[in-house]
Amino acid sequence: LFAEYGEITSAKVITDRETGRSKGYGFVEMEDEVAGNKAIEELNETEIDGKTISVSVARPKSDAPRRSNYSGGGSNYNRGGGSGRSNGGGYGSGRNRY
Repeated sequence: LFAEYGEITSAKVITDRETGRSKGYGFVEMEDEVAGNKAIEELNETEIDGKTISVSVARPKSDAPRRSNYSGGGSNYNRGGGSGRSNGGGYGSGRNRY
């Protein structure tokens, strides 16, 4: 999906630690910012397999809304997340994560 827009340096689907099942979001790191921005422009709010995806620049984990430390369910931090959506959330300056 992202390879159409440039070279992918890494990709990771976030999974549940207990079940190993996808949480419905992930990270893609692209070789250059131009390719990443083009992917965002073309892919954000598109439909894949009947689900609308969200694609955006990742923000550092420290910018994420804090989750309370309790056991039980909770909302996922992301700019996508949930079923069928991609999001950002990468770390480190100078990286091109989407």
